[in-house]
Amino acid sequence: MDEKIDTLAASAPDLFQEYAVVNKVGLLAPFTWVKKGFRDLLSCQFSSMFYGVAFALMGWTVAFFYGAAYWLTITAMGAFMLAGPLIAIGLYALSRQRERGEEPHLLPTLSCWRGNMSNLSIFALVVGVVGLIWARASMVVFAVLYDTGLPTASDFINELLSFKNIEFVVSYLIVGAIFASFVFAISVVAVPLMFDQGKDAISAMLISLSVVARNPLAMVVWAALLVLLVGIGFATGFLALVYTAPIAGHATWHAYRDLLKAKDS
Repeated sequence: MDEKIDTLAASAPDLFQEYAVVNKVGLLAPFTWVKKGFRDLLSCQFSSMFYGVAFALMGWTVAFFYGAAYWLTITAMGAFMLAGPLIAIGLYALSRQRERGEEPHLLPTLSCWRGNMSNLSIFALVVGVVGLIWARASMVVFAVLYDTGLPTASDFINELLSFKNIEFVVSYLIVGAIFASFVFAISVVAVPLMFDQGKDAISAMLISLSVVARNPLAMVVWAALLVLLVGIGFATGFLALVYTAPIAGHATWHAYRDLLKAKDS
């Protein structure tokens, strides 16, 4: 299996190889990225937690506006989580400052996205469109499987936990998994790559797909750790996002550094 993946990566389009060489990492590499992300949080302290507070505020905002429409709240929260790589660009800047031996400063990171704003905007548009389609697909699942009307929030949670309506649970999870997997695959290293090297959005997303193809098992572990970190934040009413979101953001930078290297290195 590994031999087939190596062959696939070696025969990847020149577009991938022009910008970066995709490394093959170990299954437990994501744990190292999280460990390094935690160290960055401890080092940057206030600057990192500033972004953590921003994540928490965004979570509260989504819950406030979509709280009544819980079927949209879940999708919105999923889209919010998947847009994390874009929202966390300031955290990448802080990690890069540390990597260069510089003192972490918050102010320069607040406008770091301007360096490649057009391509970051394209990526944001892609994620936004996927999020809208995901929301529509979720509503279709509800409409098809609840022909007597939308269930109450408590009934919905009961359906998920008790598996009483197995068709609904399976359909809802499959729809979510498809959209989540797609966005994750195109964003693993895309935003750090656009930020750090100024690459175009399309190439960055294709390189991310190449990373996933070369490291499928490690990416499953990485995705699970990200879900765990964000899930802890959600489970605490977004309060823990003040800490877990910066860790995830810093860890994403270290994932990017570990998964890609310059072609001439």
